[in-house]
Amino acid sequence: MKMPAVKYQKGEKVMGRWPGSNLYYEVKVLSFDSMSQLYTVIYKDGTELELKEQDIKSAAGFQARSRSRSRSRSPGRRRSRSRSPARTTRRSSSRTAAAVAAAAITDSVPSSRRETRLKDTLEVRPSPLTTAPENNSNNKHETLEEKQKEENNTTTKVYETYLEAEPEKNQARYNLRRRKDDGAAKEVTAKPEQLEVEEAKKAVAPIATLTTQLDFGGAYFWLLFLPAWVLFLIIQVNLEDPSLANFPPPLPPLEAFLDAQALAFVILWIAFQAMLYILPVGKLSEGMPLMSGERLKYRTNGFFAIVVSAVVVAVALHQGLDLTYIHSHFLQLAVATFLIATLLSVYLYVRSRYAPQEQLALGGNSGNVVYDFFKGHELNPRIKDFDLKFFCEMRPGLIGWCLINFAMALAEMKQQNLEAPSNSMILVNLFQLLYVVDGLWNEEAILTTMDLMHDGFGFMLAFGDLVWVPFTYTMQAYYLVRHPNPLSFPALTAIVILKLVGFYIFRKSNSEKNAFRRNPSDPKLSYLKTIPTATGKSLLVSGWWGVIRHPNYLGDLLMALAWSLPCGFSHLLPWYYMIYFIILLVHRDSRDMSECRRKYGSAWDEYCRTVRYRIIPCVY
Repeated sequence: MKMPAVKYQKGEKVMGRWPGSNLYYEVKVLSFDSMSQLYTVIYKDGTELELKEQDIKSAAGFQARSRSRSRSRSPGRRRSRSRSPARTTRRSSSRTAAAVAAAAITDSVPSSRRETRLKDTLEVRPSPLTTAPENNSNNKHETLEEKQKEENNTTTKVYETYLEAEPEKNQARYNLRRRKDDGAAKEVTAKPEQLEVEEAKKAVAPIATLTTQLDFGGAYFWLLFLPAWVLFLIIQVNLEDPSLANFPPPLPPLEAFLDAQALAFVILWIAFQAMLYILPVGKLSEGMPLMSGERLKYRTNGFFAIVVSAVVVAVALHQGLDLTYIHSHFLQLAVATFLIATLLSVYLYVRSRYAPQEQLALGGNSGNVVYDFFKGHELNPRIKDFDLKFFCEMRPGLIGWCLINFAMALAEMKQQNLEAPSNSMILVNLFQLLYVVDGLWNEEAILTTMDLMHDGFGFMLAFGDLVWVPFTYTMQAYYLVRHPNPLSFPALTAIVILKLVGFYIFRKSNSEKNAFRRNPSDPKLSYLKTIPTATGKSLLVSGWWGVIRHPNYLGDLLMALAWSLPCGFSHLLPWYYMIYFIILLVHRDSRDMSECRRKYGSAWDEYCRTVRYRIIPCVY
């Protein structure tokens, strides 16, 4: 097989386009991957990226085209543009603010703090040379690109105004800013025209670009697989012998999947949790800056909600409510919740088509209807002050998880004629209740997570929050109802110790990360060691984050192991959560590695040399 010719050689200096923009910078070619057809290049600030061949131009040819385009402009037109830069800047001010806020979101730092830190640094930043937007014939979603073309041309012209107005002053390719080096600040005087160019560069930054790399293995597959997998687990684990050797399980009749009373129960539960969410009880917390610069407020009263829910359930039991209904109608409840999650996802996608551009999620903005429906098109859909994503993330499914576990304990007592739940059932209930209560007590910490900051709200999160969590994370308790597993005292003690160790690592590491993300300059965190990056964000290499790169993953895995051990080793299905979680975290770690290497370049390599292990010390 003939290998494709390499157009740009290792060590060659070329002009590389910055992803998501029309700006070109001088870069050095490091290598070429013949399999992926991507060039690895390094920028002046040390950032390494992988670029396609069409995103790279030879330096000589690029400069020749730029000079030719500059000469083609008439002097009169150039003077006309140069007389009104203020008006152009005002028209683009909202875009400039959005670009600054978008950078702040990416770095998990408030925009005002980020701008202050940039002013305090001396760094080499390339001044871009721009070309007209290119028409990529390989784009499958040309319709949405046509909608953005006018905006891209407008922002490109803003920057060209500054380049063409003072061409003799804008030939320098790199500008200097102040940077703290070993604690000593070096002063550099910036010329007014340089500041103008910097402002113009901000105006060119895009608000929300089309997603071109579709991850998650294809939205079509997951839309079919996820509901089917939940149904399989529920049907299989309820068999007398849930061995996988009995696959496929016998399907119940079609009418067994739907039940009006189950649907009413689910609607009532969600409405009850929504009522608790909107009550003026608890703290109003600020989220991270959005692309528009706005910081949304969230009512973080999740702990209040679970306490009230527990009291209401206790009163209902006293009045004679039979909670074992949840066990006997588990399949119907799951199907009813799936229908509600699907209807919610359709509503979310339809309303996202009318949302402003700055309110869309970067990840769910591909132009592919199915993919955007699955991934989530709008970042923070709200009905007035009611945040749909935040509510679903922390309330109905998470608190419902505890309610289902408690119902399974009652069902175990009823089916096995016990006066109290078994030790195995008690451990599973207590362990998972501690996990949920901890999450709701520290509810504010979720505002700095990927789900809230970057992921759109679509089928993926709606199904995960409302169906996946309450109907698969309860699999251990559901299994123990019909398949008891007695525990000896030494085994019980060992499992409790394992859970406590995992919980300590999980909570301690997450608290360190959340505090550092919210305010890296907090004097209380001055003891933490960090590695600075070219983006202005620092990488934490202290505390648990100096031992392994994902200590919170390690804590999660230890707790998952403690949840599965009470079920014994007779069947594989109660271990599904542990197996699923290992696959999920390893996959997420590989995605994090690729993204961070692209984003932080050489600083990430230094971080990897400092913190060698990913999840398990001395193992992985």
